[in-house]
Amino acid sequence: MGALVLGLAGTLLLLSGLVMPVQAAEADTGTETFQILYTNDIESVYEPLPAPWRSDMTHIGGLAKLASLIAQYRVQAPKSLLLDAGDLFTGSLAKATQGRLVFDLYSAMGYDAVNVGNHEFEYGWQTLAFVSQRARFPLLNANIFYKDTEIPFGRAYVILEVGRIRVAVLGLMGVDAFINTMMPSHRQGLSIVAPETVAAHWVPKLRQEAEVVVLLTHQGRTAPMQTDKEADPEVQRGFEEEYALAGAVDGIDLIVAGHTDHGLQTPVRHPKTQTLIVETFGQGMHLGVLNLRYQAGEPLTVLSSDLVPVNADALPSDAAVLDLIETARSEHPALAAVVGALAGHAPRKYYRESVVGNLVADALRAYAKTDIGMITPGALRADLASGPVTVEQIRNVFPFLDRVSTVRLTGAVLKEVVRKGLRREYGLPQYSGLTLTAELEAPEGDRLISIKINNLPVIDTKEYTLATGSFTATGGEGYHLLTPHVVGTSESLVSEVLVAYFESKREVVAPSLGRQTLR
Repeated sequence: MGALVLGLAGTLLLLSGLVMPVQAAEADTGTETFQILYTNDIESVYEPLPAPWRSDMTHIGGLAKLASLIAQYRVQAPKSLLLDAGDLFTGSLAKATQGRLVFDLYSAMGYDAVNVGNHEFEYGWQTLAFVSQRARFPLLNANIFYKDTEIPFGRAYVILEVGRIRVAVLGLMGVDAFINTMMPSHRQGLSIVAPETVAAHWVPKLRQEAEVVVLLTHQGRTAPMQTDKEADPEVQRGFEEEYALAGAVDGIDLIVAGHTDHGLQTPVRHPKTQTLIVETFGQGMHLGVLNLRYQAGEPLTVLSSDLVPVNADALPSDAAVLDLIETARSEHPALAAVVGALAGHAPRKYYRESVVGNLVADALRAYAKTDIGMITPGALRADLASGPVTVEQIRNVFPFLDRVSTVRLTGAVLKEVVRKGLRREYGLPQYSGLTLTAELEAPEGDRLISIKINNLPVIDTKEYTLATGSFTATGGEGYHLLTPHVVGTSESLVSEVLVAYFESKREVVAPSLGRQTLR
């Protein structure tokens, strides 16, 4: 399957500075059937996950299992493309290798094109620009630029040949994903242009160069950090931005979406433009399979579609992928160190109180000796299972480079922070030392009914201290109310604080629920 190297911005500049001529597509190449395999938001979830919500398997996902499933489908349908909508990074092994392992894994799995997600900036854009050179696939983004210039940060698109047709693949990131879901320091020196603006520029050009135009998008509301999201309709985040993009820009055949993890069991077709939209639930738990027929001058015909669960009980592990993971793990033996044990299971919930959220909030509060501990659910990237707990498991729960920030704020400001959390734009924050009662069906400003700290009512004029991650304290996910009130930030990372918390206790009892009464 060939790939024509194309330009990055309207000037069609290559990274090398050379201009490559592209032959115009033939007027009519007839009919072609082909397959699109797609994933999104795998986020370095390398091991199979317990799947208690499913009756047909005990474990789901795992990158070596996913690779095996991909290989099976590619054997069945050689005329296929493998695409990913972004968020490759995060997790302890990805961090330990500064992303090198990630690009080696996706290269081994045979991806044809991958979009840049917000998590790819976790180690700073300079690291991403350097490490991504080892990828054997095009890493795409068309709407991030070096600040105050028209110089693109990434490669805008690629043309892939499948059968007798050419497929143009364009990468885009959402403005909210760029601004509100990454550390400002990690994108410093970069800026973003609205996806619709950039798509409107590129799509007409791509239609002259390919028979089919596919967009890989990473936008919308951030995904629910909840393993069983496919079984919980409450946490489905929607795909409104993809739908709006599909209706606003003519000429897009298919959007493979990411960031929201809104799994679509069947493709959605926009009635105005006939654009198809697909997305999985993320974390490598499903493989999207889309069999299509191209007919010149007609919308793509969907012959069949499926979100295939990655049945870790039944699928073999891909040897090459498994070897890469195990080799990386052996090169970082400190990750295997057992630091304590957990009595009870600590799963995540995105819109509700969660056990693991309470646990992390307790650890932050204990470390900073504050009145309150607070953690947002978007920071919690894995459940914690009962039993021995390793450094790797803790870093998988909190894989980011945040430190612990201490905030001093009045009761009145604290109430506004809690009210913001009850909007649940980025899920429901978890607290330690604070209890509340809320009416979720009430208007946004009226949801908070009561709030107590250490069982005492909050006094508007009294000052309280709160510990949280530095990303949140500096305005991440819209918590700008906290920023003026930060009084200190630790040298220790949040993940190091969690390790020390388990080491000091040896056995941590999974906290019970009941801190937040939601009606």
